[in-house]
Amino acid sequence: MKPFEPKLVYFEPNALDYPLGQQLKKRFESTDVEIRYTTSHNQVRNLPGDNDFQKYRVAKSTLVVGIRKTLKFDTSKPSAEYAIPFATGCMGHCHYCYLQTTMGSKPYIRTYVNVDEILTAADEYMAERAPEITRFEASCTSDIVGIDHITHTLKRAIEHFGQSEYGKLRFVTKFHHVDHLLDANHNGKTRFRFSVNADYVIKFFEPGTSRLKDRIEAAGKVARAGYPLGFIVAPIYLHDGWQQGYYEMFERLEAELPIEAKRDLTFEFIQHRFTKPAKRVIEKNYPMTKLELDEEKRRYKWGKYGIGKYVYKKEEEEDIKETLYQYMVKFFPEAKLEYFT
Repeated sequence: MKPFEPKLVYFEPNALDYPLGQQLKKRFESTDVEIRYTTSHNQVRNLPGDNDFQKYRVAKSTLVVGIRKTLKFDTSKPSAEYAIPFATGCMGHCHYCYLQTTMGSKPYIRTYVNVDEILTAADEYMAERAPEITRFEASCTSDIVGIDHITHTLKRAIEHFGQSEYGKLRFVTKFHHVDHLLDANHNGKTRFRFSVNADYVIKFFEPGTSRLKDRIEAAGKVARAGYPLGFIVAPIYLHDGWQQGYYEMFERLEAELPIEAKRDLTFEFIQHRFTKPAKRVIEKNYPMTKLELDEEKRRYKWGKYGIGKYVYKKEEEEDIKETLYQYMVKFFPEAKLEYFT
């Protein structure tokens, strides 16, 4: 799978006031990609396409270069104190992805060029909480690795947090294009996480992302570059042979990783879930999906923000949790399970 290259690029005019904006404009002018302009990265309209289906796919291959104006960072993630917004959107076509509903009519990919301002805001958050460690999550609204070969924003952030006294960075990716990040001066302050799954799930529900084989090889590279490493197994999805599929996934991970990486591994387990609005959007964007979205086969669970979702029934949930935990302990006895949800 080749690294992402947009087929259409929009610039906010003010983005060209920043060095990265100028750099990106020069890069895309040297290719045959179409360049357009927009007043705001939130106001991109008139994307090519005869219907919503076509426009959605065009949006997924469109990059919007803009400025992140809101520097008040979100605090809703269990694994970090703050989200840090370097990008929004993703070029992957994961059928189950929550970004389909949260981004609504704006599924295009946005990258923000005011990186120094974003990092300065992060420094202020760190200063407020010092001497406590402040963790920042860089992949709440995007797969930042998927575009970083173009922007190198993530690499800058890794090196920035590497020099910080009280800050740590974390992100997760489904892409294997990590070579440019291997020589970053991370100083152990960035936890590099990969989203992994059984081959069945990746094959049928994660088009436009890297294969499991490539993600595992990339994880080995990242581990040998000295990064703290983690894995999100998500969404854990029941299918024929699911126990064997997830067993083989753990087995392949264990075979790839060097011994030193296995001493400081984190795992996050997230079972498949969906909401009614998500189901409507999924069936609209991916009408041929094999994703099981039958409310009758699920248990309704209230979320902490008052939004209900459909998760697996209690006995299935316990089976998933116990099975994957046993696999983790077998292959990575020193690993830490951060949460199961």
